[in-house]
Formats: sequence, C-alpha cells, structure tokens
Amino acid sequence: VQLQASGGGLVQAGGSLRLSCAASGRTSSNNGMGWFRQGKEKEREFVAGVNWDGSVKNYADSVKGRFTISRAKASNTMYLQMTSLDPEDTAVYYCAVARRAWSGTAARDYVLWGKGTLVTVSS
Repeated sequence: VQLQASGGGLVQAGGSLRLSCAASGRTSSNNGMGWFRQGKEKEREFVAGVNWDGSVKNYADSVKGRFTISRAKASNTMYLQMTSLDPEDTAVYYCAVARRAWSGTAARDYVLWGKGTLVTVSS
C-alpha cells in the first residue's frame, strides 16, 4: 500500500488550498486516516483525522473552523480543505493510515505514512 499526498503549494495568507491523499495497492478501507504536519524545526503534529467510514472527524485546536477533512471510500482518497490560511500553517503535510478504525491524534496511532506535500503561506 502506498499513500500519495498532493495539492500543496504557495498561497497568500487568507487563501485556501485543498490537499489530497490517494491510497493505492492493497488498501483497507476499514482504517481511520489522518493528516499531520511538520514545520521547520518543529515536531510533527496532528492536524485532522477521520474514522473508517468518514462519520467521525477530529481536529487540532489550531485548525478547527478553518480546515475540513473528508474521505471518499470508493476511491480510497482523503482530502483536507484548508481555508483562512496563516503563515503559521506553513509546513510539510503528511497523510497517514491509522492502526484502527478510528483516527488517533498521536503519530504512534498510525501505521502507514505517505511522502509529504509542502504548503507555504506567505504573509
């Protein structure tokens, strides 16, 4: 199974971006998925997660009300719609598959990681 994140880029503060994460190979649609990010010289942090069927979502406080996570099980794709972007959101964003049906907030809750996509928010 491989995860491929895309959709990153350069955007001005206040702008929006939509990240995608496509899972290929022998995938399991019964696992939660999530987004993490890592800024320069910062620890990797949880951003948002979604459970196996998309019915339960959780967010970091820093992105609540601005970011929306979703998933399309039929296409094994997860999305992160980001609005009202701030320079503090600048980071490499990673998608991951959780060990279980729900999405935890710790990196150890995830078993498969994709390569990141860079999001840069200019002021």
